Amino acid sequence: MRPAHLTLAVLVAAVWGVNFTVIEIGLAHFPPLLFSALRFLVAALPAVFFVGRPKVAWKWIVAVGLVLGVAKFGLLFIGMDAGMPAGLSSLVLQIQAVFTALFAFAALGERPSRVRVRGMAVALCGVGLAAVDEGAGGPLGAFALVIAAAACWGLSNVLTRKASPPDALNFMVWVSTVPVLPLLFLSLLTEGPDRDLAALRSLDWQGAGVIVYVAWITTVFGFGAWGRLLHHHPASTVAPFSLLVPVFGMSSAALFLGESISPLRWAAAALLVGGVTLTSLPDGSRLSGIRMTRRSASSTMAAREADSPGGEGARHSGVQA
Repeated sequence: MRPAHLTLAVLVAAVWGVNFTVIEIGLAHFPPLLFSALRFLVAALPAVFFVGRPKVAWKWIVAVGLVLGVAKFGLLFIGMDAGMPAGLSSLVLQIQAVFTALFAFAALGERPSRVRVRGMAVALCGVGLAAVDEGAGGPLGAFALVIAAAACWGLSNVLTRKASPPDALNFMVWVSTVPVLPLLFLSLLTEGPDRDLAALRSLDWQGAGVIVYVAWITTVFGFGAWGRLLHHHPASTVAPFSLLVPVFGMSSAALFLGESISPLRWAAAALLVGGVTLTSLPDGSRLSGIRMTRRSASSTMAAREADSPGGEGARHSGVQA
């Protein structure tokens, strides 16, 4: 990976990590469901007029929009509003890798390797430690909501894999159009029009800046840059950088919000990140298949060169990449 792309990958992880601190600040200005609706509204407009028409079927855009936009972010924002700390949320949400593997097995028949199963077990131990730590000083109900948000994220990952969007930015912008009305309806139904109107009337520069950050910086820039990296590099090269998200999330929460990080939480972080790392590794069988395919291709190419006129000379005068 070139230094520019390496820097971009770390920058996206930092943007996504700091986003949890920004969400915590935003929840002081807006009810959680209204805040989530505004996030997707600003992410979709005016970007939807510049990214072109959708490049996948609408059924996938609607499905991912409802699962990721309404369910995942709705549960995450409600959980954080109910008392789940920003730094811990950024950590626990990474359990989505385990849910992704489980849903992929159930829906796509992708059987996880033994290494991945062990990674899931280690990651779940990390979540258990985090739950013990949170139970000592915070609401377990809010913790459970963030776990549910991670499950929805895992399901949306499988749906996105089925959709196979050729343009990540185009897909994310169109997905952002779906949750706006459902979230607004749920906000009016559960949070009440009076509370929503009061939040909008008291909108200040900090509140506006928070919405711009979670919409344009986190969503449009973050997913657009991530999609560009995936276009130039294998997913196995890019995906591990997402493990930096809780590092930036916990650090920024400690720095800007004064959140303390207990030794138990550090241990939970080590287990969860280590487990997710194992879960994210390619299957050994797939790697073996890739190696065998490459060897077969190399052998075939060598045979063709040897059989062709001047084959031996061509083999030694090839231009190096």
